[in-house]
Parts: sequence; C-alpha cells; structure tokens
Amino acid sequence: MIRYLLKNFIRSKIHPIGLILLLISGLISLEIGARFLNRTAQVSEKTAIHQQENIQRNVSYFSSGMGDLMYYLKFGLENEAPRLAGLSIGQRDVYPSLQSLTVRNLEEQRYATDLMNPLFQLLGNMDFSFVLIYLFPLVIVAFGFNLISEEKEGGTWSLIRSQASSPIHFLRQKLGIRLGSILLVLFILLGVGKIYLDIPVDLPFLVFGVVSVLYVLFWFALTWLVVSFQLNSSQNAQVLLSLWVLLNLLLPAGINILQRWLFPVPEAMTTVIQNREGYHTQWDKPKEPTLEKFYAKYPEYQTFVHPKEADFSWLWYFAMQQAGDEEAKSEVENLKSKLSKRQELAKQLGWMIPSVHTQLSMNSLSLSDLGNYLHYLAALEGFHEKLKGYFFPKIFSNSPVLEENWGRFELEKFRDAPSINWIQILAPFACTYLVLLLWATSNFRKSGLLSYQKKSS
Repeated sequence: MIRYLLKNFIRSKIHPIGLILLLISGLISLEIGARFLNRTAQVSEKTAIHQQENIQRNVSYFSSGMGDLMYYLKFGLENEAPRLAGLSIGQRDVYPSLQSLTVRNLEEQRYATDLMNPLFQLLGNMDFSFVLIYLFPLVIVAFGFNLISEEKEGGTWSLIRSQASSPIHFLRQKLGIRLGSILLVLFILLGVGKIYLDIPVDLPFLVFGVVSVLYVLFWFALTWLVVSFQLNSSQNAQVLLSLWVLLNLLLPAGINILQRWLFPVPEAMTTVIQNREGYHTQWDKPKEPTLEKFYAKYPEYQTFVHPKEADFSWLWYFAMQQAGDEEAKSEVENLKSKLSKRQELAKQLGWMIPSVHTQLSMNSLSLSDLGNYLHYLAALEGFHEKLKGYFFPKIFSNSPVLEENWGRFELEKFRDAPSINWIQILAPFACTYLVLLLWATSNFRKSGLLSYQKKSS
C-alpha cells in the first residue's frame, strides 16, 4: 500500500513542483539571510575602523583640551547578531544594532539611526522564517486539501473502503507521505542553512529546528481536521486558504493594531524634545541649582568646582547635559514600559495563534526580537555611564590629551543570550494539537471510519 501511495504521490505533477518551489524559496531566503549577516559584519568592521580614525583625527585637532575633544569623540556599542539571525531577521532591520555615543546627554543620541530604503522596509525580508510561516502552509494545503475528496471524486473511495483493511490507516499513510516530503525539504534547508550561514549546532539552533517541525505539524493537523469533515475538494481548499489568511495575515495584523491602541509610544520624539528643552533652558538659569542636582546624582565629583562668576565650565556644561537626561527620564521609562508590554501582549495572544507564536519564538531564539532590543537599550545606558565615569574626571581636571592611550578604545559589543523556556515553547503547540486531533477523531468516528477500523481489527 505504501509503495502504491508513493508512486501516486511522485506521479502527480503538483507534488514535485510544490516541493521544488518550496526548496528554491528556502534557498533564496538563506541567501537573503547570508547577505544580512554580511552587511551587519561589514557595518561593524567599518564602524570599528572609523571610530579609531575619528579618535586619532580629533586628538590631533584638540590636543590641548580634554573637554573640547570629548565634545566630539564617539564610542560605539554593537548589539552583536548571532549567526542564527540569518534564519530569522525579525526586528533587526527596524531597530538599530549599533550606536555610537559621546559622553554628552544620552537621550538625544539614543534614537539616532541609519536611514533605510523605504521600499525595502515596506517589502520586508524574505528570510527563512517568512518562508516557513507563509509558504510552507500553502504547499501543505495544496498537498492535503483533497486527501479524501480526490478518492471520492475519482470513484476509488468505495474500492478503498472495501479493499483496505482500515480506510483511516490508508488516509494516515497518505498524509504521512506528504508530511515526510515536507519535513525532508525542511531538514534540507536547515542543514544547508547551518553550513551556508555557519550556524553553530547549539541549543538555540536545535530548538529553532524543533519549532520549525512543530509548526509544520500544526498545519498538517489543521489539514487533517478540515478533511475530517469530508467536504468536496473546492470547499476544503476554500476553508484551508481562509484559515491561512486568518492565521497568517488578519490575526497578526489585529494584534499589531491592538498593541498600538493599548500601548501607544509617541515618547521617542517627546523624549528628544524634552531632553533638548531640559538642557537648553539651563543657559538662562542660575548655575548653582544645576550643579547641585549633578552632585546629588554623582557625589564623587563634588571635589570639582565651577569657577565663581564664570559663564562656562565643562563641569557645568555636562551637568547641564545631565539635566536634559533627567528631564526626559519619565518619558524614557514610559517608552520602555510600553515596548515591554507590547512584547508581553504578543506572547500571550500568540498562545492561541501558532503563526504568531512561531515567529516570536524564532525571533527570540535568534535574538532579533523586541526583548533583545530592550536588553540592548539597558546595555547602552550602562555603556554611556561607563564612558562618563571614566572621562568626567579627566575632563573636569583637564587631563593631558596626549597622555591617554586612545588606541585601546575599540568598538565594544553587547552579547545577549536567548532565554529558552520549554514550557512556553511547547505548551501552545501541544494544546493546539490536542484540540485539532480530538475534533478530527470525533468527526471520523461520526462518519463511521473509526468504527469500520474496529470491525476490521
């Protein structure tokens, strides 16, 4: 029976064509992922070179004053992308993965990013996760929508029921062959991706593969449920395609709208405006209150004093810059809180929507999700404080510029690690499978196929 089903599967034109198209799409997605990783590496390399060139150039221009020099010098922190990000680019093409900061106010610099081609951003990236989530289900639908109906419409169903020891077993074998062919393409793509993108075989990669298989199994379970109603081929195709649109387009778009409605984030621009107002207004105010606030936050600098009757000093200037950051602090916390709540809402709703859950899981494993960006923002704050802690004493005491070893200030990297929670990853799939398979079993029992199996056994 299996040999017969394999021959029919191979002889059908749609099956080999579907598998070939899926394989080609997957290979294209791997090339897109490789280009993304190469572009990221090139930006990192060029930034590291530019940082050293910028430091040496400015040191030659402002060798007489540490304050003048540090007004211009920038130091970069890169949010390092793992090789797995080539399979799931996620939001790394939206949020900056590398920023260079001066020791001046942080908030005005935090939201500066590269300009990108708006058409490219509109189209997005056809990475491997896109192919898996959007294209794999279409091929699965094409393979499975007429699992029973083609036998009925071809006049062979009565023969199968009379000749096969178990029609339900026949259908399972038929579906299993289709499942095996799809999983074969999936494993080929993951294997090629591991080699082509130089992905280490570590726990995140293995979990990524598990999530990919579970998502494919979900669509086969959903197809099994739909064909259990024993509709005709046209109706099965319409139902499955409608479910594809619902699960992959409408519901994710609805989550996005709900996120924006519940947690609007206008604070990015507001933060910049309040930050600028916070330090620009200091020019017209007495300097003592500004310095007192600065000393309260950084008591270690109380030994440095602003000259009396002086209009300017680097101590007061950077105290003024700090005042701008303090002015925008509440907006910064609101922004981070709302971004975090958006992420949590998507995770919760993703329990009921496998496509969303799969995308979030893959982005989390490849460190290309919103959670990774929030971790990077926190690291950026720590990086900025470290710069200030090192250079402020040198600026306030006007330390000799040429005595500093400027060659050691290389581009620094922030290395995050994915948090793998097996229950959160597996439980949504397990619950979905349970519902779909129990429902399908009930339908087959009502149609008499399961009872027929019991009589034959």
